[in-house]
Amino acid sequence: MDPFRDFARSPNSTLGVEWEICVIDPVTRDLVPRAAEVIDEVHARHPETRLEREFLQNTIELVTPICANTSEAIAALTRDLENVRGVAESKGLKLWAGGGHPFTDFREQPLSPKNTYEEIINRTQYWGQQMLLWGVHCHVGVSHEDKVWPIINAVMTKYPHLLAISASSPAWEGLDTGYASNRTMLYQQLPTAGMPYQFGSWDEWVAFMRDQQTSGVINHTGSMHFDVRPAAKWGTIEVRISDATSNLRELAAVVALTHCLVVYYDRMLEAGEQLPTLQPWHVAENKWRGARYGLDAEVITSRATDEAWVRDELSLLIDALTPTARDLNCEAELKLVEEILDRGAGYQRQRDLFRETGTWQAAVDASARELVDWRL
Repeated sequence: MDPFRDFARSPNSTLGVEWEICVIDPVTRDLVPRAAEVIDEVHARHPETRLEREFLQNTIELVTPICANTSEAIAALTRDLENVRGVAESKGLKLWAGGGHPFTDFREQPLSPKNTYEEIINRTQYWGQQMLLWGVHCHVGVSHEDKVWPIINAVMTKYPHLLAISASSPAWEGLDTGYASNRTMLYQQLPTAGMPYQFGSWDEWVAFMRDQQTSGVINHTGSMHFDVRPAAKWGTIEVRISDATSNLRELAAVVALTHCLVVYYDRMLEAGEQLPTLQPWHVAENKWRGARYGLDAEVITSRATDEAWVRDELSLLIDALTPTARDLNCEAELKLVEEILDRGAGYQRQRDLFRETGTWQAAVDASARELVDWRL
């Protein structure tokens, strides 16, 4: 198999989810580099649990099997989370999740021992060292490589929608950044990260990747870390826009919206319809607005530069995607987006607690409780 050209076509619009969570000290609420020992113990007790080591030694990545829909994915993650929590608590640790930890010092958080990770730091230095950032990655199966880039370009028109409901990284090293998702702004500093180029065909993507290999970029980093990218090995589109959520209910909303959106655009292609696109500068502006303002963002909705509030756009999007959600049997999970709109997103809850208490520890405590209590 040519890793660049050959796309492992998925006959069905299957779903896979990767969710990054962290290990914290229950007293200091700071991150601790003990993920590896938790993962090893979980695998010893529950060998069926799918966990991966990540960039930092404080991070555990939960990975679903191939699923048909959001409910299957969340059921798998719920089971695995309970296995991880049992081991973590037996070691006197707690679990926490979010797009960015509000006060940890990045200089005190060691990397996981892996050559690719070390090479990224050697190459990117200061910016790479600050990657204390966690996200949700959704893989959706696509039947043919010719669909991949039209769908990715269309998904990018809904960038602020996916980000606003998941944004949960308002603080950095104890400071309120003023952003809903500081993770988004930090992560794009890596030379292989950020918005994908609007490729017009699979052949253009293949030529680009061969250029990256020839120039040594992929040799240094292992991959391109675009916000949305093809995963040719799995025959999927991988959507990496969203901050890591602090709980399973909001995770279900993010996953359902992502899955339905990709399938909706796939079906438009099958019907011979034109998929939406925005100029790259509009996509970039929308990304910034989503990161800065979250659910209060006014976003660009057309190539003619029409604008609307992202809250209103999300309500319209739920209506448009409901038939797709019904087909995928994830209508209840898609409706959880409305719960986020009513209650407020993670960044808002964290910021409110900080303003009320004057400390980010309270925000960490609240997120850790949500991880246990907020589930389907």
